[in-house]
Amino acid sequence: MGKTFAEKALARAAGVSDVTAGQVIDARPDVILSHDNTASIAQTFYSLGVDRVKHPERVAIVLDHAVPAPTTRHAQNHAEIRQFVAEQGITHFFDVGRGICHQVLSEEAIVLPGQLILGADSHTTHYGWMGAFGAGVGRSEVAALWAIGELWLRVPESIRVILDGELPRGVTAKDFALRLIGDLGADGGIYMSIEFGGSGIEAMSVESRMVLPNMMAEMGVKNAYVAPDATVFDWLAPRLARRTGRAVDECRAEIEAGALYPDPDAEYTAEYQYNATELEPYVACPHSVDNVVPLSQVAGTPIQQAFLGTCTNGRLEDIAAAAEVVKGRRVARDTRFLVIPASSQVLQEAMEHGYIQTLVEAGAIIGVPGCGPCMGNHMGIPAPGEVTISTANRNFRGRMGTREAEIYLANPAVVAASAIQGAIADPREL
Repeated sequence: MGKTFAEKALARAAGVSDVTAGQVIDARPDVILSHDNTASIAQTFYSLGVDRVKHPERVAIVLDHAVPAPTTRHAQNHAEIRQFVAEQGITHFFDVGRGICHQVLSEEAIVLPGQLILGADSHTTHYGWMGAFGAGVGRSEVAALWAIGELWLRVPESIRVILDGELPRGVTAKDFALRLIGDLGADGGIYMSIEFGGSGIEAMSVESRMVLPNMMAEMGVKNAYVAPDATVFDWLAPRLARRTGRAVDECRAEIEAGALYPDPDAEYTAEYQYNATELEPYVACPHSVDNVVPLSQVAGTPIQQAFLGTCTNGRLEDIAAAAEVVKGRRVARDTRFLVIPASSQVLQEAMEHGYIQTLVEAGAIIGVPGCGPCMGNHMGIPAPGEVTISTANRNFRGRMGTREAEIYLANPAVVAASAIQGAIADPREL
């Protein structure tokens, strides 16, 4: 019997030749991620009686969840993290303003195909876009990883999801992710590995592929996987070369050599097939990510805030889509349109292309690269009774900091069109 991606990746991480679904292994991650929660993890780490991180070169820390610090408490937290970074000699540290951890580590090519990354963030599934095994773990697990460099993991069973055909105009990877979650439910992938395939996936840009494994965290998956190809290798190679000072060709060869692919006869718990041409724009309604309906069913719902950003949809193509929608138009009266690029690189590129100017001229508000209001820290918390349409990945009650507010999830163009109309709108009709 052939092997799934998860079985191959965790066998490699355990240093053994073969593992099977359900087996518990000692995994040694290539990268260990944390963010603003690093200070609390450090307290647990020191309570273990350990003074030094075992593999500081494998640790990556990004300040992104509350940046710039909105309160004294957050500022103190950041100061403690900077001190920990200096004491432990951690080189993969990215301070306030660099961007959201998953976007930054991708841009810096710190994670590569076939590798294992464990992070104290549930959306560490994100790295499946490049064919890496990314999984979220708890803070105490990260403290243990710092101390000993390995962690028990159960090898997950796998689900195969095939998307064939070409997505229609106005339909994006976000819509496919929402449709899948709506079909299978918010608990439809608990501790599973989801492998995406098909011509519809292969046709996606790198930025679109990032949406899929990121959103799969909302189905409870352990990890998600998209097979790496030339598009991925070409995107990563110059970034790895820039970071390491090596030749691009040499880096590309190394990246390709590390890639892992499932066997044709691998065993799957379930397989789902979709035809891209049959998809349409979808919206997740309050207060559950699997409360998904076609856009047409909620069009006209008044909103007070539109939010474009997060690790799911804050990239250049998302900002470009929004700029195309709002060009020559104005944000509706009594509506706020908040745009937060996923990283400083995205912000710079959006400025170079003129997208930021277009958005500002339309009345949008541009925020500092980071997570912003996604988890309700700051920079766009809604008032009680207000409605937000967002490109984020979660819409449960209180997610953006206010339990008495409602959150709808949609693709970037829908969010931009809604900002212009002051109500949930189809960009194809503008």
